[in-house]
Amino acid sequence: MKKLLSFSITLSCALTGLAQENIYPVPKQQDTVTIQRVTVHVGNGRVLQQADVTFGSGKIISIDTSGIVVIGENSKAKRMIDGSGKHLYPGLILSNSNLGLVEVPSVRASSDAQEIGENNASVHALVAYNTDSKVINTLRPNGILLAHVVPQGGWISGNSSVVQLDAWNWEDAAYKTDNGIFITMPPMIARPRGVRPAAPGATPEVDPVKQGLEQVEGMKTFFRSAKAYAAAHEESNLGFESVQGLFNKTKKLYVRANTVRQMLVALDFVREFGFDLVIVGGADSWQIADILAQNKVGVILNQMHSLPTLEDDDVDQPYKTPAQLQKAGVLFAINDEDGQTRGRNLPFNAGTAAAYGLSKEQALSAVTLNAARLLGIDDRTGSIEVGKDANLVLCTGDILDMRSNIVTSAIIQGRVVPLVNKQTQLYDRYKSKYGLP
Repeated sequence: MKKLLSFSITLSCALTGLAQENIYPVPKQQDTVTIQRVTVHVGNGRVLQQADVTFGSGKIISIDTSGIVVIGENSKAKRMIDGSGKHLYPGLILSNSNLGLVEVPSVRASSDAQEIGENNASVHALVAYNTDSKVINTLRPNGILLAHVVPQGGWISGNSSVVQLDAWNWEDAAYKTDNGIFITMPPMIARPRGVRPAAPGATPEVDPVKQGLEQVEGMKTFFRSAKAYAAAHEESNLGFESVQGLFNKTKKLYVRANTVRQMLVALDFVREFGFDLVIVGGADSWQIADILAQNKVGVILNQMHSLPTLEDDDVDQPYKTPAQLQKAGVLFAINDEDGQTRGRNLPFNAGTAAAYGLSKEQALSAVTLNAARLLGIDDRTGSIEVGKDANLVLCTGDILDMRSNIVTSAIIQGRVVPLVNKQTQLYDRYKSKYGLP
């Protein structure tokens, strides 16, 4: 038994071993760099041909096209990168993720995304973010440079934060700390129990609609108390203090909701408290797109490569939803929540949306500028504009197409970061073993 226990511990350590000892975070940018003669996809729908993009001290300094400075002022660069025939994109943003909180989903010891209890408003996901996760480095070769790390569990899950994917520790990784509060809307759907009658003396089934509405009222009561707490209080309450940013709109309220009923209930939080609301999931958001647009509610579409919610929906409904939201004027972002790909398919999800009604640049915005707006970081990133952080991806082809998405350089705040990860290391290891070129 002791040997078996020892083997289990050793195996868990091997599975959750997090260090990649020869992959280091890159120091702050020192030399000014210019990427020359590159096609620039700004992220806001514009495309600049044969442009020179210069960045220094982590910021974009100038964008020149056809030899004329059209944005910003030119500066002499100490390093040049030839972008001829290549495409430059803003760094992609994973807008809802457990990255760095969960390493191996099937190994409980490697998961730190969920707290027990119903109200975890004082929880901060950022402090649990593990920068040594092997998963993080696998995202950068696909152009994903920023991620929204969110807590799970309970009605009120806690504070989410945005991180950049090249850091020594969570303090270095923090891009925007505690930018929002996550809550989970109860399903409020009575599911069929089948034809088998209840056993004699069995506890009667709880009405899920009634139970869900009670949970919603409990959350509203908490927010009412938090609002009153801001006006006058004698004793400190960490939960109430954590949500104060919702009232002055320095934080957003992110609500996990997929059905129309859930989303309509979530809109009550806007009407009563005036919160900046973002729906996370939004599988059926296309059905109430006009209502969401009228209330200026954003949507993060969690997983496009999935089946529709209802049996009588079009089988390709998840692919068409982004175009329908775009037409209605809803601000939306595309995400990749698949537990198998762990976020790596983000650009290809956007590519699917481009095949079902969105233009290529609109699809790009859904994983760059739109995502930045929904996360409250669009003043710093999300598009290639002077004054914003130099979060850039240089690619030989279309970043939304898995056949031509070959990232040659990934740049985070002006730092050219390595595209090496555990998978590429194993690839090189066995190429060497079998003498392959």
